[in-house]
Amino acid sequence: MDTPLLLSAGFDPHGLRSRLGALQPRPIDERFAGFTPAAVLVPVVIGGAEPTLLLTRRSAHLYDHPGQIAFPGGRVDPGDVSPEATALREAQEEIGLAAEQVELLGRLPDYFITASGFRVTPVVGLLRTPLALRLDPFEVAEAFETPLSFLLDPSNRKRGRIEHAGVMREYWAMPWQGYDIWGATAGMIVSFAEHLLVDQPLRR
Repeated sequence: MDTPLLLSAGFDPHGLRSRLGALQPRPIDERFAGFTPAAVLVPVVIGGAEPTLLLTRRSAHLYDHPGQIAFPGGRVDPGDVSPEATALREAQEEIGLAAEQVELLGRLPDYFITASGFRVTPVVGLLRTPLALRLDPFEVAEAFETPLSFLLDPSNRKRGRIEHAGVMREYWAMPWQGYDIWGATAGMIVSFAEHLLVDQPLRR
């Protein structure tokens, strides 16, 4: 049975960094060429009983994805020199996470949100407890941690369907303790899980 790197005996950030670094960039499909570039931080938290992912619940009044569970992140600003810069800046603005608290490990493949027209680069970062967060209440209603053992277990995922602009779309969902983790966030978690499997070939 495949064993995720994060759940095997001991945590190996160097192995995860090596695995992410081996991923080859994919050419952008011309259908998505006009999508708005964005980046999110996928924060892996260690130091507690088991590794977790830090997630946020967006404030209900926001225009884009109000009230949804998300990673810290947002669209690329003109002054951002890289997706990493965007992810760190947004994490600082949204939850007060200082860049010094984050050890960058690499990127996952870009994730395309066709419903809203965003091309999102997930940037994986390692955080160690204790965390010192200061939430911006305008953007973030709350921040919480979810065990990776739950999120990486395929039996906790389900497929849903939703109609948007006359088109039926499928999405991943993984409800956890009252939190509805679905859509792009769940899709990026599934991508993360696929790239953590030790014995599974990397997708290129």
